[in-house]
Order: sequence, then C-alpha cells, then structure tokens
Amino acid sequence: MLELILPVRLRAALCACLLLTGLLFSLESVQADRIKDLAQVRGVRDNPLVGYGLVVGLDGSGDQTTQAPFTGQSLTNMLSQLGVTVPSGTNMQLKNVAAVMVTASLPAFASSGQPIDVVVSSLGNAKSLRGGTLLLTPLKGVDGQVYALAQGNLIIGGAGAQAGGSSVQVNQLTAGRIPGGATVERGVPTRLGDENGVIHLDLFEGDFNHAQNVATAINRHLGGSLASPLSNRDIVIQAPRDISQRVGFIAGLENIEVSLGVPRARVVVNARTGSVVMNSEVRLARAAVTHGNLSVVIDANPVISQPAPLSQGQTAVVNDPDISVNQQGGALRMVEGTASLAEVVDGLNALGATPQDLVSILEALKAAGALRADLEVI
Repeated sequence: MLELILPVRLRAALCACLLLTGLLFSLESVQADRIKDLAQVRGVRDNPLVGYGLVVGLDGSGDQTTQAPFTGQSLTNMLSQLGVTVPSGTNMQLKNVAAVMVTASLPAFASSGQPIDVVVSSLGNAKSLRGGTLLLTPLKGVDGQVYALAQGNLIIGGAGAQAGGSSVQVNQLTAGRIPGGATVERGVPTRLGDENGVIHLDLFEGDFNHAQNVATAINRHLGGSLASPLSNRDIVIQAPRDISQRVGFIAGLENIEVSLGVPRARVVVNARTGSVVMNSEVRLARAAVTHGNLSVVIDANPVISQPAPLSQGQTAVVNDPDISVNQQGGALRMVEGTASLAEVVDGLNALGATPQDLVSILEALKAAGALRADLEVI
C-alpha cells in the first residue's frame, strides 16, 4: 500500500479546498428563485377592458332575435349611425348576427397604436361564432373611458357538425379570440416609484420568511441597506432618483436569486373533483380513523293495473317503488405519526378510502388536530 506523505501546509490547503468544494456543491443544491418569479413592482399591472359588440357573417348560427331582442336593437342602432333607417316595428329575423361581449387586458405602459389580444364571447343564444367578424367595438375601463378599439375575424378552437337531428361538438363554439384584434387608443399612466425613488415589491404569496429572505438577498447583492420588509408581502426599496436609471435598476433587481425558507405545510382539496394535493412539509400526528360508506338506492318498477271486469275502469301503469339502504361499516384504523410526505401518503392509502372519502377524512383530521398543515378547500 502506497502512502502519500504531504507537508503540513499542503495538507491544510487541500482540506480547505475540499471543504470549499463541498460548500459550493451544497449551495448549488439549494433551490433558488428569481425575484421576478416571487414578486412584482407595485403599480405595474394589467387593467381589464370590456365592451359590447356585434359579430356578423355567421352561417345561420347567430342569435334568434325573438329570444334575444337586444341583438336586433343593437343592429338597428348601428345601422342608424351608418345612415340606414330601419322602419319602426320591423321584425328582422337575422340568423347571421350575434351579440357578444369583448374582453381584453391593457398592459402597463401600453401606448397608443399598440395591438392587444381580445376574447369574444356570445351573449345571446348563438350556436356558433365560427367564421364571424367582430365589428368595431370600443373597449372601456372601469372609469367608463374608451382605451382601445377592437375589430377583426374570430378564431374558434372548436368544431361541430349536425345532420338529421343529431349533432356532435368538440370544445366551445360560442367563444373565440382575435390575436392583436384591438388597438390601444390611450394608455394608463404608470409610475415606477415616487419622486424620491422609493419602490415597493409586492410578493405574490404572503410569508414573513420569504419577505425577509428577499430583502436580505437584495441587500447582499447591492450592498448597504436598500431593502426593508414592511410586512409579509410588502418590501420597500430605495431605487435611483433618476427615472432614466430606474428601469435598469429594476431589471437587475428582478434577476437576483433568493433561497427561500421552508414553505408552510399546505393541503389543497378540490371538493368538486376529489383532487388532493399536498406539499412536502405535511405531517400527520398519531390518530385513530374510521370511515364508512352510506348509499341509498331508489328504484321504480312499473306495474300494470288492470281493472275488474265490467267495472268501467281503465288500464293504468303505476310505479312500485323499491328503496334500499346499504351501509358499509369501516373498521377503526390507527394512523401513526409521520415525518415525511411518503409516510403521509402511505398512511392515508392504508385507510382504503376513495378520493371523495379522503376529502372528508382530511377535514376530520384537521379538526382533530392530527393534520399538521393548512387545509384549503377550493
């Protein structure tokens, strides 16, 4: 066996290098997120727009004016603005027109002439908007002012066919999009901070640990004490006073990586579909659980009632109801205390419950204090 003998100083330097290498590997293994994925600059947001318009050029799949009278009224008003007078009392049975609602999002710092996408949705009883063209529609904000004008040909992602009284449909036919279908007429004034250069970062998810870690990462990266957390969501930052330098400052700020702390234990339950999602911090305390299923079946058996001879009665069909109640008793099972997500899953699977039953079990465990996590039902 060959033994390598190194000087004391060389051995110390080698140990330091190995220790530094291990530290770097450990730092790389820590998950880091960019600030732009965790927060947004206060005030920099989209603004919703909405408008009412008409879609024309449909192949007989538009609104029925007898059931959607506002479509005919809107068409009459539009024609009058174009110099066409419709005689009073005229009942226009048009099948190629549909009343629609048009929605869009006005981005921050949007300027006049910029195109934005719009979504068009049927308001009446139109069967399909495929092949339709949206007429000029003003889009208004919450203040009632017009911020964009929409017009163009619809793109529908669905398909449908019918013949002989039978029909088949894939996806939705009464809603579509117009990419770049609206032109911005005016923007919403947006300021990056105040006159002193102070900006605020709003975290998407409120957490005191996240707020402190973000502020610490900013101060470490930029030097000094430029960032301070004010709450579990709000972080105040001193940016350059010169507005021309503030954009570059925020761009560098958003790319700073932050190593977040341990997240809160959370279980999200969709009560409609029975879906259950939990993160890795969920724990279970020792508890005893029993769960049984109760099912009620009601069946109606048709029975023919025949009248007696010469009684002048009539033959009738009556229902003979049959009701049965079945209850499956659940045995009392012990759920051991767990320390990992895999053990939590194994403990819940040992109960043999369906996803819908699991929702009720999780709610009961939370009420009993055995589920160490926030339970959110959506």
